[in-house]
Amino acid sequence: MHGNLANIVILMAVAVATVWVFKRINLPPILAYLFCGILAGPDLLALFEHPEDMQNFAELGIVFLLFSLGLEFSLPKMLAMRHLVFGVGLSQMLLTTGVFMVLAIVLGFELKTALVIGGIIALSSTAIVIKQSSDLGIINTPRAQIAVSILLLQDLAVVPLLILVPLLANDAQHSLWLAIVMAFIKGVLVVAILMSVGKWVLPKLFSEVARTRTDELFVLTTIMVTLMAAGLAFSFGLSMALGAFLAGMMLGESQYKHQLEADIRPFRDILMGLFFITIGMRLELHNLPGQLHWALLGLGVIILLKIVLIRVSAWLVGLNKQDGWAAGFKLCQLGEFSFVLAALAVDHKLLSSEQGSLLLTIGVMSMALTPWLVDKSHEFARRISPEAVPVVLGTEQMLAEHQAMCDHILIFGYGRVGQSVSRLLKTEAIPYMVVDADPIRVQESQSAQEPVYFGDVKQKDILRSVAIEKAKLVLITFDEHEKAKSVIQLISSLYPDLPIVVRTRKDYRMQELLDAGASQVVPEILEGSLMLISQVMHLSGVPMSRILKRVQKERKGHYGNMHGFFPGETTELDYSKKDKLEFMHAVILTNKAFAVGKTLQALDAERLRIRVKGLRRDNKEIAEPEDTIELHVGDVLVIVGKPRRVERAERFILEGH
Repeated sequence: MHGNLANIVILMAVAVATVWVFKRINLPPILAYLFCGILAGPDLLALFEHPEDMQNFAELGIVFLLFSLGLEFSLPKMLAMRHLVFGVGLSQMLLTTGVFMVLAIVLGFELKTALVIGGIIALSSTAIVIKQSSDLGIINTPRAQIAVSILLLQDLAVVPLLILVPLLANDAQHSLWLAIVMAFIKGVLVVAILMSVGKWVLPKLFSEVARTRTDELFVLTTIMVTLMAAGLAFSFGLSMALGAFLAGMMLGESQYKHQLEADIRPFRDILMGLFFITIGMRLELHNLPGQLHWALLGLGVIILLKIVLIRVSAWLVGLNKQDGWAAGFKLCQLGEFSFVLAALAVDHKLLSSEQGSLLLTIGVMSMALTPWLVDKSHEFARRISPEAVPVVLGTEQMLAEHQAMCDHILIFGYGRVGQSVSRLLKTEAIPYMVVDADPIRVQESQSAQEPVYFGDVKQKDILRSVAIEKAKLVLITFDEHEKAKSVIQLISSLYPDLPIVVRTRKDYRMQELLDAGASQVVPEILEGSLMLISQVMHLSGVPMSRILKRVQKERKGHYGNMHGFFPGETTELDYSKKDKLEFMHAVILTNKAFAVGKTLQALDAERLRIRVKGLRRDNKEIAEPEDTIELHVGDVLVIVGKPRRVERAERFILEGH
């Protein structure tokens, strides 16, 4: 027992170190876990005498992963992208599986083993590709959306593949077909049971649990539902992963989706890490010298063929050449589920341990190349197919329809704010065009004949496509501060005379947007407060002309009187960030206070980097005290500034240092 505990501690230490190192060199954690498993395996540290003992526990990682995948599975999203998912995605899956199955047969493998090998190689890494594309800011480009569609179809294909592998291990041909028919019947029954439970029982269960407001109970219920669904599928002789996927899909459309995903993530990540460690332990290093040349050859063949086959799949459904090549470079690696299927095939004797180890080696090497290939995918695609490519979905149609448009409003971002603005512009017959980066929202809007187009407004070609040189005004409505800054800087550099209005929730970062080139920044919270103040003043009998003057004065002064607020017990103080809200703080001058007898000018508020908002003396407020006023005992100074500066200023006012 003590020996096992020591080995577990060593394994955790190795895992922490390898994940840290791999993160520093910009490689995905999956590779770190695989490398950790290789180190802990029988050929090196040999921490566990029977590594397969961990397998059953580690397989729960796959259960939770499939549950998370089910939560993310959205039928509306699938329908919105169906021409890509069931077009290029299905074509890629069938073509790649078929081609590599034929190659495996030529190399002497049996038909059922060849089918498994084809399925293993057809899959790509959802985790790495999505993460890398998001980090590079290209996730919403057309070429990335093709890759996402293919990955979505592959994720769906995993479920039948997980069911099929154990069935293929059956020796008798007639019993194989019988097993497939029985599995189908059992699958229909399991789906019916889980869907019924999901519709009639789970909503009431989670509503009751949510009312208790107990986080532990919610987490416990989530885990229980996941494991019960997996256990139900297993009891019918099906894959546990299938039950977990169906359970996630049932809850994917509920209002608890995001909370469920957050609750399950820690368990999923830890157990997935353990699963990939056990996969790494399967790598037989003593066979590696003899297999290395085959691994390198296999890596080259798989990468080249997958790129070409994805390009062919894109051609079959009429997609752009460059986008097809770029998607191919992104998805030419093996995926996480390739390891899952390979391990399952080894367990069921469809593959030998040497063959499984070879596939694992190829998969690890292909994953290691993926971040670089994703980064360079568009560059490689341009070199292979150098013709000009429209970078917006529907660009040609848009240019044809709006060639004569001028003095129009450009709206960047079509969320609730963008849509509200466009509706009011429409009532006034003011022409406008919208660019948004959400493909589903764009498709829904275009179906309603709205002038909304897909694109990334950080690209010059997108701006030119929407005739920005003829526009009267640009309105930025999306709530992404850094992206908004970069867009403002780009537009200001290209069209310095074009007015830019920006909506922001972060009123304490208004100046950054103004400095970047924005003509007007509208802070949501402060504007809402201003409208509320206007209503209150109007109901209090203040003349409307006075109210309008006050509102206009606040806007011209960039809401100067509305900045700063008194913090409370629940106010979150985050000193790790440079950009913070300004706080107001009242400092009472005692008879020992350093500032007593001194003027405000002597305190030098500018040096302290705070502002004096007001002074209260003898229960009377002096709103804008003169710099020459002398401070007395009992005075209350109201100062405004960022939290740390306010603390330093209070210490100086009271203690003099």
